[in-house]
Amino acid sequence: MPKDDLPTYAIVELLIRLSEFNAQIGNYKDHSTHDGGVVVLTSRGHINFPRSIVMQQFNDPEMITRGELLSIADTFKKA
Repeated sequence: MPKDDLPTYAIVELLIRLSEFNAQIGNYKDHSTHDGGVVVLTSRGHINFPRSIVMQQFNDPEMITRGELLSIADTFKKA
């Protein structure tokens, strides 16, 4: 899936949700895709999302569990 096919606002929404678990993540700057996921650059570092989570945020965000969000938050790396 090319970068332009991902709903950027779903990524931004995920970052907002993740800030509950890690306020250091920062704001969306850009993203790039790779085989199974998305690397999101933020104002404070980068974080990795599975593509499936981005699409789930777009289609049915209530189905993303707290555990999934915590797991994603743990991938954050400060710049």
